[in-house]
Amino acid sequence: MAWVLLFLAGLAEIVWAVGLKHTDGFTRLMPTAVTAGAMIVSVVLLGLAVRSLPMGTAYAVWTGIGTVGTVLAGILLYGESADALRLLWLALIVTGIAGLKLTA
Repeated sequence: MAWVLLFLAGLAEIVWAVGLKHTDGFTRLMPTAVTAGAMIVSVVLLGLAVRSLPMGTAYAVWTGIGTVGTVLAGILLYGESADALRLLWLALIVTGIAGLKLTA
């Protein structure tokens, strides 16, 4: 169950990271509210996950999910670069996340 919570925390991190783009410096109410809510949900779920997962592993996986998801959102939603070298580094992050999951 802790891994599910951690995955959901990572998804919430993607939501708030993408949401930052829409807050216009926290001047737009609804995007700001969604972003702040996702931040809270993300940290709370991470806190619940670290009750039974090693803290270092959980934090690294959480940030990894957020990083990979945010980069993919940037590529898919905002036309950011998807060149081969960028995707290689992204694949290395995914490999690291999988390695941490397998060894926890």
